[in-house]
Amino acid sequence: MIPPKVQAATRKLLNGDVHAAPKKGGLKMLKVIVPLGNEVYDESTNKFVSMDNYTLVLEHSLASLSKWEEKHEKPFLSHEQKTTEETHSYFECMSLAGEIPPQVFQHLTPEIYAEINKYLDAKMTATWFNDPPNAPRSRDVITAEILYYYMISLTIPFECQYWHLNKLLTLIKVINQKNQPPKKRMSRNELAQRNRDLNAQRKARLGTNG
Repeated sequence: MIPPKVQAATRKLLNGDVHAAPKKGGLKMLKVIVPLGNEVYDESTNKFVSMDNYTLVLEHSLASLSKWEEKHEKPFLSHEQKTTEETHSYFECMSLAGEIPPQVFQHLTPEIYAEINKYLDAKMTATWFNDPPNAPRSRDVITAEILYYYMISLTIPFECQYWHLNKLLTLIKVINQKNQPPKKRMSRNELAQRNRDLNAQRKARLGTNG
């Protein structure tokens, strides 16, 4: 059950009652120059505007993820392959300049897509974990609200919603691990007894005496 304090803080956040520091871009943004070299139709003025380049300023963050999930009503962090439309929609959710002119998407080259994917996959941290290679993966569905719940329950400042998403996920994992009680080390006698028990189990399974 979610504690009442966490529920109240979550409601404030989702209702826009929690005010973080003024947003100037989080840690960290990606700037991509998209070469256009032609005229772009400006729907606001109904005129063609000459434009050589368009600068994408993108922020892969929990705030951006939340915008995307509000629009599509499905988890962003899933193994489901995203359509081109859904991918471009996330670019717009990441854009610090707001809506991206449709003509810009027509000029995205494979190199630009690769640069954006590299940014999305970046660790953005020096922290690493000693996870067992065959450790089972959690089947929990992670959504924006789940991540906001973690932030609230772990007292992570709300401005961290503008961090690079992978950096925020790492911080959440670090706090969870540090909050775990220390594992009890086995004494020599306990270790010897465990080995005797394992050896006895092996003998019984193989039907041998040695």
